[in-house]
Amino acid sequence: MRRFLPSLSALQAFEAAARYMSFTKAADELAITQSGISRQINNLEQYLGVRLFERSGSRLVLTDPGANYFQEVAQMLNKLEEVSIDAVRGRKADASLMIGAHPGLATRWLAPRLGGFVAKNPGMPIEVVPVDSEVNFEQSRIDIAIMRGVGSWPNTRVSLLFPEQLAVVASPKLIPATTKLDRLDFSHLPTLQNASRPSLWLSWLRTAKLAHSGVIQGIRFANSEMLISAALSGLGLAVVPWHYVEQELARGELHLPFGDPVQSSESYWVAFSERKTQRQSVKSFRDWLLSETRNDRSKSRS
Repeated sequence: MRRFLPSLSALQAFEAAARYMSFTKAADELAITQSGISRQINNLEQYLGVRLFERSGSRLVLTDPGANYFQEVAQMLNKLEEVSIDAVRGRKADASLMIGAHPGLATRWLAPRLGGFVAKNPGMPIEVVPVDSEVNFEQSRIDIAIMRGVGSWPNTRVSLLFPEQLAVVASPKLIPATTKLDRLDFSHLPTLQNASRPSLWLSWLRTAKLAHSGVIQGIRFANSEMLISAALSGLGLAVVPWHYVEQELARGELHLPFGDPVQSSESYWVAFSERKTQRQSVKSFRDWLLSETRNDRSKSRS
């Protein structure tokens, strides 16, 4: 007896449209036209004999049957994708791990430590990808991420890793390492800017309560990695997250002419989707991260 099953393309079109609440965005994701999405959903509604979407002014809304159907279809498509990946890889998708992190954090904090996790989980496929503060875990293939913020993202579970600390760093080529300053004159000391976080100087000044004069100015760099390289060359002072430059400070390649770091209003968190709570690879990585940060705090105290 033939199964009562809609076409896979119709289900994909419906799931994408319901997830975005937009035929246009669904069309972009699936690389088809908006009219193609509309046609697939119309065919699906005729096949099922129920209305899945309605228009409320310019807004697209799910009907009650459509909302219930979306929840089930989304789970089924996720499962179908998972078993398909299993077939291709020859291993369970649960054994793999896609990690999201800000590029600076991934390069300067996560990568030097990741070998410890790999040693404890040999054979686990791992992929590290960049994310920003607006990542949507329900619309992304990311399993778990290290996020900067106040610890609130929709449909996620979070655990605090560590508060962010900001420091002004300088190369001994620019300012001798023995020099300690209690005032910053932007018109005399060259400063560097981070285009991805343009408010860093203001955040640091506000928290450090340092006397200063002149206008904040200087060469702008696209990200923290470029900024730190410029600071290392002696090009100027830079405000950076302290944990990005721990090694350079320990080696004396950079120093803190204005004293200890100050705590910013944000922290770093490990976050993952509610629906991936039971993924063993996710739990293993979360537990390892929390263990790493506990060890870091113990070392700092001692």
